[in-house]
Amino acid sequence: MPDIINEYQKWKQQGEDLRVQAKQAMETRFRDLLLEAVHIGEEYRADFGAVLKPPPAVTAFRYKASAKPKAKKPVGKAKPEPPAAAKPNPKLAALQKRLATAKKKLEDAKAGGATTRPYEDKVYEVEDELRLALQA
Repeated sequence: MPDIINEYQKWKQQGEDLRVQAKQAMETRFRDLLLEAVHIGEEYRADFGAVLKPPPAVTAFRYKASAKPKAKKPVGKAKPEPPAAAKPNPKLAALQKRLATAKKKLEDAKAGGATTRPYEDKVYEVEDELRLALQA
């Protein structure tokens, strides 16, 4: 009887080891595939100027674009800093950024043939907030 228990415990341990190995292998494969997808997406955008859309089953796929070397500014006279009062209102800048994002999502939805009503509503809401902020 103790032999059966020992064999069972060995079998259970081997199964656990195999489970851990499989988990690590799947995680590695998943990351590799995501990195490959990012690479392909960046190459597609660079070559064709458009963004690849994920399949409908993928509800979110976000990645940070790779850092590109910035163009060096020509050496010349330094421009004087504008006075503090001339700086743009951060609230207005944030609203303008939200509006640009909402408009882009609307255009993407139109291009993809998806329902555009929620995006149109969002654009309207942000435009309204921007109008109110400019009046204040």
